[in-house]
Amino acid sequence: MEPEKRRLPGTVAGRSFLGGGLARAGRSSGFDLTGRSMRIALVLALLALPPLAAAQVEASSDYLARMDSDGDGRVGLEEFLDWMSYAFDARDLNRDGVLSADELPGGRGQPITREQHRERLTATFKKQDVNGDGHLSAKELAAPPQ
Repeated sequence: MEPEKRRLPGTVAGRSFLGGGLARAGRSSGFDLTGRSMRIALVLALLALPPLAAAQVEASSDYLARMDSDGDGRVGLEEFLDWMSYAFDARDLNRDGVLSADELPGGRGQPITREQHRERLTATFKKQDVNGDGHLSAKELAAPPQ
């Protein structure tokens, strides 16, 4: 019967994953992260988490709060258009108001103007505005367009 091997903290299958243990053991891991560089990489990764978490929308009420620029608890057409146009604006690299084929996802397709994009968004807004009051509630925002 083989004696039970003692597992030390920071090891997996007897190999250290802290402080470059493989390199110290005379084996190469394919990349060499010393203890200091490992800690720096970990700190940088942890520092990147709060902005990512803040940008994440957890519920339709969070989404409404971000879109509702005037704070009235509902989203009007202009607020919807402004919020939903961010992607168009980000892709319009030359700022000419037209997404050409090279600015479209996949690098191909028919060019589309900012106005055409806003018309499509307006149609989507009208479909989502089930009660026809000209505003989207959290419930209407959460529902798929009709």
